[in-house]
Amino acid sequence: MTVDRFREAFADASPTPFWLDREGAPKPVAPLAGAEQADLAIVGGGFTGLWAAIQAKQDDPGRDVLLLERDTIASGASGRNGGFCDATLTHGLPNGIDRFPDEIETIERLAAESFRGIEDTIERFGIDCDWNPQGEVLVAREPHEIEWMREAVEQARRFGQDAVFLDRDEVRAELDSPTFLAGMWKRSGCAMVDPARLAWGLRRAAGELGVRVHEHTPVTALSKTASGVTLRVPRGTVDARRVVLATNGFPPLVRSIRRYVVPVYDYALMTEPLTADQRASIGWERRQGFGDSANRFHYYRPSDDGRILWGGYDAIYHWRNRVAPELEQREATFSTLARHFFETFPQLEGLRFSHRWGGVIDTCSRFSVMFGTALDRRVAYAVGYTGMGVAASRFGARTALDLVDGRDTERTRLRLVRSKPVPFPPEPLRSMGIQLTTRALAKADENAGRRGPWLRMLDSVGLGFDS
Repeated sequence: MTVDRFREAFADASPTPFWLDREGAPKPVAPLAGAEQADLAIVGGGFTGLWAAIQAKQDDPGRDVLLLERDTIASGASGRNGGFCDATLTHGLPNGIDRFPDEIETIERLAAESFRGIEDTIERFGIDCDWNPQGEVLVAREPHEIEWMREAVEQARRFGQDAVFLDRDEVRAELDSPTFLAGMWKRSGCAMVDPARLAWGLRRAAGELGVRVHEHTPVTALSKTASGVTLRVPRGTVDARRVVLATNGFPPLVRSIRRYVVPVYDYALMTEPLTADQRASIGWERRQGFGDSANRFHYYRPSDDGRILWGGYDAIYHWRNRVAPELEQREATFSTLARHFFETFPQLEGLRFSHRWGGVIDTCSRFSVMFGTALDRRVAYAVGYTGMGVAASRFGARTALDLVDGRDTERTRLRLVRSKPVPFPPEPLRSMGIQLTTRALAKADENAGRRGPWLRMLDSVGLGFDS
């Protein structure tokens, strides 16, 4: 298949994220107009904001909770991701062990408890979101990655996870690709989910609990008052006693966040539904999630209507943390993704892509959620999930509520919560450093995973990019 044919495969694809291009979205809610008051105002209608709203009402049903979303519920990262719900709070166990060795056992226990809380909420509120807890398979596609798989399995088992090593024939029996050499199947603490339908279900649950929601209501400024915080919106104000910010990688309302979080664009393709013969040619009966183990990796999973989502590889940063709608489409990345897809599944040549889209990931230097407060602790935030927020957002929301309410809890005592990642430098060093790191990661992939001087230096100062 030539480059032109790769482009042809997605030429007619819709630029709308597949998950948001389906039936079931809640009816739009009117923007806020006038002066309002609330006990708790939440800024952001993605997973973190929705979980904060639900848990705040479950804590205190009488608390007046108001959620403000700049666009529509799940229009940001929560409706654009791959739908991998992995219980990890630290962007994977190895990263957590490296950064928080003294408390990793506690973090893993809290992660498992929060993951069960997601399952319980889905069941309690009857949320139809194609929840499939079959886990994820991490595959080796280069010889040096096979031993990584064996080590990852042993490490996961030491922490009580259900993980098994798959040899070449075993991994291809789950999903058939000539590029697969081995794999690790993590069979616990990970599910595939339709992320938009999960968010829409959480929106309904929040409403049933009494949360007030306003869409198309961007918050433009925060200011401290005698009794709380005033939030300014285009057509009014909100006076709130406390505020939780759940703004992902979008321009922050607290300036200090900008030092620690950068927005990077991630991209994905979704195929048209496979025919019966095409499905038979690849297998994939259990519908697990799959991912590569290289630095520049792909993630892929099936949808409930027989399509394949294929994303990842490129992570694009734009000068001065730029975020804009036109950056959600990138022809060069879509072409690369299409080429890699057909290299992985040559038996699917001729399949076309129905959707192509991009979205912002909030990345910090330790790859896992970070927390903070502002305006005399009347404002708390949870940001920086680095693409692993579908599950971790519930923990992030719970912890942000603890912080804004001044609670001393097991969560707030964690160094994960009390510490900050290493900040990113200002421009132009920020862009230069990210570009240099991207090239170094690609070179490591080409060099049997061996990290060069630049990556080793980043490792030594706590900026150890590994994905």
